[in-house]
Amino acid sequence: MTLRLYIILMTAFAVISDAILIPFYPQFFASRYGLDSPVHVGAYVAGISIAVMCTLPLWARVAKRVEPLHLLVYTQFAAGTFSLLSDWAPDVVTYWVLSMLMFMCKSSYLLMYPYMMRLTPKAQHAATVGILSVVVHFGAIFGAVVGGFVLQTWGPRASIVAMAVGDFFQMGVCLYLIRSGKIVRVNSGEHAEAAATEPRRTRWRDRLPILRLALVMLVFDFSAYLIRSFFAVYWQQVSGHDSEFVSGMVFAIPGAMAIMALRLHARIRARGGQLPDHTLGNLLLGAAGLLLQAAPNPGLVVLGRVLYGWALFQIIVKLDVNLFRLSTPQRYAHDYSITNFFQNLGVLLSSFAAGAIVNRYGLHVPFLLAAGGFALTALLDRLILKVPSATHGSEAGRAGEPANLEAPAHAN
Repeated sequence: MTLRLYIILMTAFAVISDAILIPFYPQFFASRYGLDSPVHVGAYVAGISIAVMCTLPLWARVAKRVEPLHLLVYTQFAAGTFSLLSDWAPDVVTYWVLSMLMFMCKSSYLLMYPYMMRLTPKAQHAATVGILSVVVHFGAIFGAVVGGFVLQTWGPRASIVAMAVGDFFQMGVCLYLIRSGKIVRVNSGEHAEAAATEPRRTRWRDRLPILRLALVMLVFDFSAYLIRSFFAVYWQQVSGHDSEFVSGMVFAIPGAMAIMALRLHARIRARGGQLPDHTLGNLLLGAAGLLLQAAPNPGLVVLGRVLYGWALFQIIVKLDVNLFRLSTPQRYAHDYSITNFFQNLGVLLSSFAAGAIVNRYGLHVPFLLAAGGFALTALLDRLILKVPSATHGSEAGRAGEPANLEAPAHAN
């Protein structure tokens, strides 16, 4: 296996371990600590966002002096340790403290995204983003299904242990890559020399393109995550079935749609077709899917998940490709930490809002507000987001093509 394939494998395990409890925090806190407050669940998910958005910029700075894979050995070990300690937390306050420390350490794995993009030629960026997006969606599928099965079969303690296993697995992969000499060092050699010759951004105007993109990402992520925390509870109410496993399957439908979208793009490109920029159409399609999910009918909810998932993949790829178009290889980690900060701010705001909205207005209202957020994202995309490069359509189409994932000669 090449270095990039190992990084993709690490990303998959990281996403799976993250997704194990995401749809089931209401059930987790009710089962473990007897808390059934939607506001508390919203506050906890918001706390996760705060932990990530505050620590990722710190890890990005540390990674300028410490090789990213070396850094992950220590941070993922710490994350797994804090996860296991939280399993023994006697009360909810102690669990909050230990689990937040876990997420603060765990967030360092996000550095693998810009690290991998630095090792990828510009011509292959869209393909790599598409593959990583599918890995993330597939991880969400598997994580949600496994999370529902583990929680239903063995209870909340087993869910925590499963999360820790993902952290220790990442640590083990990093140790193997370091000892086998497969890593590519970015703080020395040609990568460091390129960074030293790159002009610095000294003017506010130079930072505006990234900040505009970050604003669009904030609104988009706020809307997309507004429905996430309470979807499993909502589905159980609408369908009349209490199975966490089935809830996880329905929750994971957008991930399945992402895989289908990627394969369809590959076939269109193989036949010589072109995919124009359908960002506006995808945002409106996603809004329609969200409105369908607000209907108290299981069939319409499933159809809404299908439309929503199809649109979600296209939009995520478009925004991520734009990030790497607007940035430079030596600033990928820094600019990624900026956009990730705004994305987590969107998740943070949506988490607080979701808890309060559900508590006061009911489980269906977040879908309505999220649809309005997608419409606002479409407006901002047209008004402020200008990326001077090839159309997203052709790039997103290439995301369906196999990427050249062979590591450079000096990586082995």
